[in-house]
Amino acid sequence: MTDSTEAMVGLTVTHRRYVPYSHAHYAGNLVDGAYSLAAFGDVATEMCIRTDGDEGLFASYSDVQFKAPVRAGDIIEIEARLVRAGTRSREMEFEVRVVGRGAPARGESAADLLDPPVVATTARGVVVVPPPAPTA
Repeated sequence: MTDSTEAMVGLTVTHRRYVPYSHAHYAGNLVDGAYSLAAFGDVATEMCIRTDGDEGLFASYSDVQFKAPVRAGDIIEIEARLVRAGTRSREMEFEVRVVGRGAPARGESAADLLDPPVVATTARGVVVVPPPAPTA
């Protein structure tokens, strides 16, 4: 466990995952925006474990923007970057990028890596962690 200091600002945590077809919610295999928010929760949890040795609890989201669709069959990259570290709060910026997408015009299982990736969702969020344990 590391001490909660401003030195943590700038730390990033990144996850990648395949978006299963079971999560398609709308026509065109679109996935609802809650999928990105759940992914933000996962990277925020890892961030808090890395910085505080605790999973933390999400307190709020702000400035959530859905910029491009996420579809079933996509490969997404989810990133959290620590932008502020208070005594018990951790403010993070989040981004979901689509790094791979199915290409059904070329075949049922065809897919492409996207270069550059497509930014699908961005947000800011605040997570709270328990107070530091008293030192002996």
